[in-house]
Amino acid sequence: MSQLRLLVAVQETGQVSGAAAQVAMTQSAASRLLADLEKTVNARLYDRHARGVTLTAAGEVLALRARDLLHGLDDAQHQITALSKGERGTVRIGSVTGPAVELVLPVIRELRVTYPNIELSVDVDTSDKLADALTANELDFYIGRVPDGMDPRAIKLTEVGSEPVSLVARLEHPLSRRTDLKVADCLSYDWVMQPKNGLLRRTAEAYLLRNGLNPPERILSTSSMLLTLAIICETNAIAPLARAAADFYAGEQAFGGRIRRLDTAPGLAVEPFSLIQLRSVEATPAVKRVLHLISQKIDGKSRVS
Repeated sequence: MSQLRLLVAVQETGQVSGAAAQVAMTQSAASRLLADLEKTVNARLYDRHARGVTLTAAGEVLALRARDLLHGLDDAQHQITALSKGERGTVRIGSVTGPAVELVLPVIRELRVTYPNIELSVDVDTSDKLADALTANELDFYIGRVPDGMDPRAIKLTEVGSEPVSLVARLEHPLSRRTDLKVADCLSYDWVMQPKNGLLRRTAEAYLLRNGLNPPERILSTSSMLLTLAIICETNAIAPLARAAADFYAGEQAFGGRIRRLDTAPGLAVEPFSLIQLRSVEATPAVKRVLHLISQKIDGKSRVS
């Protein structure tokens, strides 16, 4: 590398002495390195003249390649430094729906401005599937719950909090005109919910039973959030959603403001969720940076609560 840097400096300065000063070595040392380089490539690389030196055709070819190589190495060094500082890298996040909107989305927005070279992938799914992906080393961490059967000794977690749930319907739903809306009023309509044994569905059904109500008779089961929202927009069906997601989708920018949150079902909430990592895996600097930003959002959420 010293020989190649020296040759590029000779091309730039046209002098061995000037090139030696540029790479911080004596002129005699520079002359020895250039002589060794000529032996290595078996070609004369420069000619001396009264004003200094001029590279030969072979010297020009080698200097051009050396410049490209050195620029590539410098760029690689910058990237390695960025990786070590957490300014570059890949971070694989998993999350259940509520915190994906409430915690992960704001962090994505911030990272796109402050650290655009961090590549993010986000998998939004149920906790059992996210836990499987974490165990298979397909995620760096996830925000959700510890499913049955997961070894608690293999993980470390930070509890975030409960996940409030709201009932949503289309903007002009007949129930939107009610001022004294009760949960029981919603049961005469179709409901869109997770498949049986889904956590959100079990939570909604348990809430209804605790309040002396039977679960809805007509249920369309789907795990697709997109299909759920499409059905809500196009029919009189009702669906339970994580409140953070419900507020987001009820905004004017999402689905054209065609979804609204129904002011009913107070106290409906899913059990607390946590930020979960594998204990045996050391987080990369980029993962640590993203975890720090998410922890800040969690702290801010706790203060507001």
